[in-house]
Amino acid sequence: MSELKNDLILKALKGEKMSRPPVWMMRQAGRYLPDYIKLREKYDFFTRVQTPELACEITLQPVDQVGVDAAILFSDILVIPQAMGLTVLLEENKGPVLPNVIKTKEDIDALNCTEVDESLNYVYKALKLIKQELNGRVPLIGFAGAPWTLLCYMVEGKGSKTWDKAKQFCFTQPELAHSLLQKITDITILYLKAQVNAGADLVQVFDSWSGMLSPADFKLFAQPYLVQIADAVSSHAPVILFPKGSWYALPDLSKSSAAGLGIDWSITPEMARSMTNNSITLQGNFDPSKLLAPIPQIKKEVKEMIDAFGVNRYIANLGHGIMPNIPVDHARAFVDAVKEYA
Repeated sequence: MSELKNDLILKALKGEKMSRPPVWMMRQAGRYLPDYIKLREKYDFFTRVQTPELACEITLQPVDQVGVDAAILFSDILVIPQAMGLTVLLEENKGPVLPNVIKTKEDIDALNCTEVDESLNYVYKALKLIKQELNGRVPLIGFAGAPWTLLCYMVEGKGSKTWDKAKQFCFTQPELAHSLLQKITDITILYLKAQVNAGADLVQVFDSWSGMLSPADFKLFAQPYLVQIADAVSSHAPVILFPKGSWYALPDLSKSSAAGLGIDWSITPEMARSMTNNSITLQGNFDPSKLLAPIPQIKKEVKEMIDAFGVNRYIANLGHGIMPNIPVDHARAFVDAVKEYA
């Protein structure tokens, strides 16, 4: 395994002194890059995810073309429900559909929790290949969806603005909800450890829909499982938790075993620092829509963002995934502005 030539993100997560923060972008491997769009026209989504050579090529594109300080595995959070035996269909530009939703104890009992590692072997093959191809240029990030967010899809069956069915399931059948959340958690822990064994230098847990929960419900249905994952995986590799929209959870999560916390634009850097006592690395929180602004404005706002967070214990990123309509030179301007920070 070659030595890392750029380990800025690992240093930031350890709280080491930096001259500039590292930078990467959520969803950086994908839909805004012309070379990715060419592959999308040739291969359907799960073919791209499940073919290690394609996943590798897509993962490397933003490293080569945009100059980010870390690669993130090209995959999807729904590979876990898929490995547990649920059908996941993905229509381009429409989002995922899970035709057989979870409703009963029998549905949960029927989930496959044993051969998950075998069915996810393509992910580990992709990571090994990416690690080899990166040849130490930048660290490699592995990831998984958080248990609450996966429950949302498994119960709702598709994307939603409100997640009423998922919430109703949790509020009316809490015991069932917790048994499903625990099953997902156990598998996610094994999955992330296996990603680290295959070459991931750090991992991120995406709780994309946790902001739909009240602070009290987050403490019940999201936080315990995020903390379990961080506790189990952090001795293997640094863990970043990203509960989007759940800024209220920052004080609690900053006391967990996580090395970093991702935040979106609904909270100021100053407030996030004060809620975490500046005790943990923060990641974020540029609004991806702002990447459509003129390049000089992007550069100015990135500088202001870094000034507000401070250079140490900070990873420059977006507050959510990059959007398909962002011009590549605007994405590059975001990355360059961080690299030019002085």
